[in-house]
Amino acid sequence: MAVTNGIAIQVTRVKKGFPAPTGPDLRALDEISFVVERNEFVSVIGPSGCGKTTLLHVLDGLTRPDEGDVLINGHRVTGPGSDRAMVFQDFALLPWATVLDNVAFPLDLCGIPKMERARRARSVIDLVGLTGFEGYYPHTLSGGMQQRVGLARALVVNPDTLLLDEPFGALDAQTRHQLQDELLDLWQGRPKTVVLVTHDMEEAVYLSDRVLVLTPRPARIAREIAVPLPRPRDSTVRRTAAFAELVEHVWESLKGQATRSTYTGRAQS
Repeated sequence: MAVTNGIAIQVTRVKKGFPAPTGPDLRALDEISFVVERNEFVSVIGPSGCGKTTLLHVLDGLTRPDEGDVLINGHRVTGPGSDRAMVFQDFALLPWATVLDNVAFPLDLCGIPKMERARRARSVIDLVGLTGFEGYYPHTLSGGMQQRVGLARALVVNPDTLLLDEPFGALDAQTRHQLQDELLDLWQGRPKTVVLVTHDMEEAVYLSDRVLVLTPRPARIAREIAVPLPRPRDSTVRRTAAFAELVEHVWESLKGQATRSTYTGRAQS
């Protein structure tokens, strides 16, 4: 299928369930359909346990849907591909490898020669502000620095699509805001199609062009909220009335799901 109208991701009536040891199977996704335009930044938010990470795994090809289709750049997703990369909340770094080797690891899997791997890895390490830390090991780095390594590892393959699974959820508020700013600068300088799963409504509004609000499990799209804040965007937008109104709108949309969910807070995990 050819790409039309600039569509990068097309999800059509996706369903996904998991077998339960006892009782009925667990349904995670039910009739999920949406599109993401090329170089659009879309956040996905919803009640805890509703299936957000499962949806991201389906987009990445780590999980196959039971029904429905996922097309990325016009090609059906049947497994992981070099056209997309994922950043995880828990960093998922190789503890025995240096920063340089962690970042270069995907290139090694692709069979890129060692000298070229190092060149590309050093380039993205510089991009995320870690020049000088190439020889360090993950346990010697702060949480924020480890997540920069994870982001660099995703960017080193120059993916068309970046999938972010609560990448800043485990960080303190100050570091989280700093990395949100850095991610926004990176995206505005080198646009890519981005899908971000988050529990943080301010993060979703600050970074995104649109926010998809999911229902409790089994997840469906409850609402799509446009974020018409001007771009390029920086942290000053957080202090505007328009930003506050959009965050409140997302919150009200989540509260609308409360009767079907145990969701009780604005940034629960």
